Amino acid sequence: MLRFFADTDCDVTLEIAKKYGCDLVSFPYEMKGELVYPYVDFEEFNDKEYYSILRGGYIPSTSALNEYDWTKAFEPAFAAGDDIIYFHYSRNLSASFNMMDKAVADLLAKYPGRKFYGYDTKSMTIGALAMIIELLELWKAGKSAEELLAAADEICPKYATYFFSDDLKFFRKSGRVSNFSGILGNLVGIKPIIYMSEQGTMENIGKIRGTKNAINTILNHFDELKAPDFKNHKIVIGHGDSPELVEKMAATLKEKYGDDLDIMVCPVNPTAGAHCGPDTIGITFYAIHR
Repeated sequence: MLRFFADTDCDVTLEIAKKYGCDLVSFPYEMKGELVYPYVDFEEFNDKEYYSILRGGYIPSTSALNEYDWTKAFEPAFAAGDDIIYFHYSRNLSASFNMMDKAVADLLAKYPGRKFYGYDTKSMTIGALAMIIELLELWKAGKSAEELLAAADEICPKYATYFFSDDLKFFRKSGRVSNFSGILGNLVGIKPIIYMSEQGTMENIGKIRGTKNAINTILNHFDELKAPDFKNHKIVIGHGDSPELVEKMAATLKEKYGDDLDIMVCPVNPTAGAHCGPDTIGITFYAIHR
């Protein structure tokens, strides 16, 4: 049997995992001295409570998974005689996947005949989520590993993700955004526009003053890049406890493109949220390219 794995940094929740029957790898974050594993230490993410703590000034840290963590995640499937296909967030954003490679190599030596298919979505959070939901639908329809990988090659380069955050200190501390060093100080009202590149890196592509202008800039990218068949795919709006901004963005999209848009809204998972902070908002959509 082929087991489908995804991870929490792709905004895959326990609810989604249960709906499709997939396995979930949990990436931890530190909260006030305690290491917390999403959907292991809790079943439902209380995003309002989490982002309220961050608004109070606390910045959580995150840590990579080690070889033991990966072995613990994958060995039960191999021991049961199953193969694994795992769609994960970008290798360029974490050293965890180097540890994964070592653990998988040891497991495949221990369980000869088993197969492991790892796929780098070159995205994370809502960008990866949109892709993974499409792939989960294909998996539940009985597609093989080879068919799933071919489908991923087709759709992954076409899901574009753009977002911004209200507080620069989270991006600054994370060090994960390229071209960010030019934004100095806590410039009031400045919103860096970030996108996920084809290489799976987060790139700062502009500094916009004001929330309204930042949202309009993101929606302009949507208008310019959307694929002809974008309505056949999900639009995912992710946020860091920003319901009013979500409502504005969704209403603008529906007013321009119609009420038949397949819009999914989800809070940014807490591990990724530690790097972007509260009042983040972003969108993923099916595009001609990223």
